[in-house]
Order: sequence, then C-alpha cells, then structure tokens
Amino acid sequence: QEVTTEGGLDVFGQQEKMNEFVKPLLKAGIEVSLFIDPTEEQVLASAQTGAKFIELHTGSYSRAFGGENEEKEFQKLKKAAEIAQQHGLTVNAGHGLNYVNTYRMREIQGLHELNIGHTIISKAVFTGLEGAVKEMLKIVKFY
Repeated sequence: QEVTTEGGLDVFGQQEKMNEFVKPLLKAGIEVSLFIDPTEEQVLASAQTGAKFIELHTGSYSRAFGGENEEKEFQKLKKAAEIAQQHGLTVNAGHGLNYVNTYRMREIQGLHELNIGHTIISKAVFTGLEGAVKEMLKIVKFY
C-alpha cells in the first residue's frame, strides 16, 4: 500500500505542509527531490517548496505503452518536464520503465536521470549485471 510508488506525492493538495516539511531540509543543506505525477499543478507546487529536483512518475505512461493512451501519457511527461525546467527544477523520471518503453524518454529534453534500477536488476538475474547495464545504456543513450 505504498502510495508514492503507485502515484506521485500530492504536493499541490498539501502545499503548506510540503513547504514546511522541505524548508528545514533545505536549511540543513539536504537536496530534496519530490516524486510527483506529471501535471502542471504538481510541478508548480513542487517549485514553490524550494526543492531543486523532481521525479516525474512514469507509471501511467508505462502502463499505457503500446496502447491507445501511450501518446497522451507521454505528452504529459514531456510537458511537465518543460514546465519544470522553466521553473528551475532538475527533472528526473521513473516508475515502470523497462527495456521496451524507456527509449521514448530520449524525446524529453533535459532529463537529468532515469530511475530504472528495478528493471536492470531484474534482467541481471538472467544476463548478469554488466550485460543488463550495457543494454540499458544503449537504449537511453541521448547522444
């Protein structure tokens, strides 16, 4: 029942609480990243907390991959990343990304990091870690 892995934090709906939670962390020099759904309201609310990083929840895109809603879900990620970068946030993304659907992340300009460790480790059980990492690097290579 871990809510944050099935959807992002509701920063927008809990703006004051999130601001108060993040403030002392930032004051202590701790970098803060907020795991959010790819909506404009969540991105803007995250920027207001003072956090410097967000991680866009890619679960809806991952579930829609190969279906009629894939493009719609992908465009949400792309737009959220653009808005976030316009507001000074560093953008990461992850959840449900795998060796089949990750390649589209290259279309999102300015992504800093993809959180895809689960799928790499799962594949490594069968192929070894070095091979699993090399294969994913080919998929995510931006240049």
